[in-house]
Amino acid sequence: MTMKLFRGARVYTPLATGNRVVSWEKGAILARNGFIEKVGPEEEVLRDLETAMVEQEVNFGGKCVVPGFVDPHTHMCFSELREQEFALRLSGVSYMEILASGGGILSSVRSLRAASDEEILKRTKKNALTALSHGTTTVEIKSGYGLDTDSETRMLRLIERAGREIPTTVIPTFMGAHAIPSDYKGDPEGFVDLLVREMIPVVSAECDPPFCDVFCEEGVFTVPQSRRILEAARKHGMKLKVHADEVVDTGGAALAAELGAVSAEHLLAAKEENLAKMASAGVIAVLLPATAFSLRKPYADARKMLELGLTVALATDCNPGSSFTQSMPFVFSLAVMNMGMTVDEALAGCTLNAAKAIESDHFCGSLEKNKMADFAVLDGETPAIMAYNSGVSPVLSVYKRGECVAQRPDDWRFCR
Repeated sequence: MTMKLFRGARVYTPLATGNRVVSWEKGAILARNGFIEKVGPEEEVLRDLETAMVEQEVNFGGKCVVPGFVDPHTHMCFSELREQEFALRLSGVSYMEILASGGGILSSVRSLRAASDEEILKRTKKNALTALSHGTTTVEIKSGYGLDTDSETRMLRLIERAGREIPTTVIPTFMGAHAIPSDYKGDPEGFVDLLVREMIPVVSAECDPPFCDVFCEEGVFTVPQSRRILEAARKHGMKLKVHADEVVDTGGAALAAELGAVSAEHLLAAKEENLAKMASAGVIAVLLPATAFSLRKPYADARKMLELGLTVALATDCNPGSSFTQSMPFVFSLAVMNMGMTVDEALAGCTLNAAKAIESDHFCGSLEKNKMADFAVLDGETPAIMAYNSGVSPVLSVYKRGECVAQRPDDWRFCR
């Protein structure tokens, strides 16, 4: 048995019950074997504690401690960057125009198919470890740059392997329906047939991913095609997610509500009536402000979604094209500065609500008893430091199951 005491912290955490953020100005966390035994005011945590049982004690000197961030929407598994396309977008070429010309997702498909396992794994781990250094202790990673059965299966295996080799919890999602590949150009129904009849059964049997996502968007997959793919995935035991209404409202949000998806993502163009359907169906809204920032588009209306009663989660959408960032503090900053979210709402969006969006809130997303002792130490007194001290990382150190797994060079005091 390993007992560790973390004290002298300004602890901020959402709670699984009550839909609120609580804080303790002088708080402490007691961890046993990597899981939280007690958390709260320091005097309460220390009460009746036999100090001889504590193997390690860390005093954070009044720094802010928050739950480890949960990033519920990423495409971190890829082989090459797409910097030239970024320059094209800056010159006025749209994301969808680049995709239609064979670039975008399709260029990532070509490079991934040509890359070795070790090249893909190296890039995936680098992305996840960069995220870890910015406080992300749990991350969802999608496939979707393979777009054939063998390549998608390979991606899912490498995503799973990355999770075994780094100190981050990795949740895989199958997204073979990310785009229409070049070899099916002009025959989208043929590709949908491949997904339903071959790809989904194979990846389900060989990789057993917990989720299936589909890009329901104009120029990609229609609502009927998306419904067919998602219903096939559900028959094979996968929970459902939808890339919905990023560019135009095609009815993706309404489809997510109809099928009882766990979440719908993007939602920049979703109509209020369809958002209301999501709220009624309990579908979580996963918003990706870094994508809007990168594409220079209006942000999703988080305030309206919250008023409609939606649970709002936040994510980086880390990918080589439209949002190359691994930083949840950056996403937090965009949410409070540009999306009308309060500090508490954004903190919950980056932690507990994000965990709910990947059905992981039973073990992460908040600092509560029996959950993993995953947390980030910030160089400030409150979570607001993530937006207030803009343009730099406020994360001093990161703990995964009570172990210091990342630290800023100037924070040597806290990681011994």
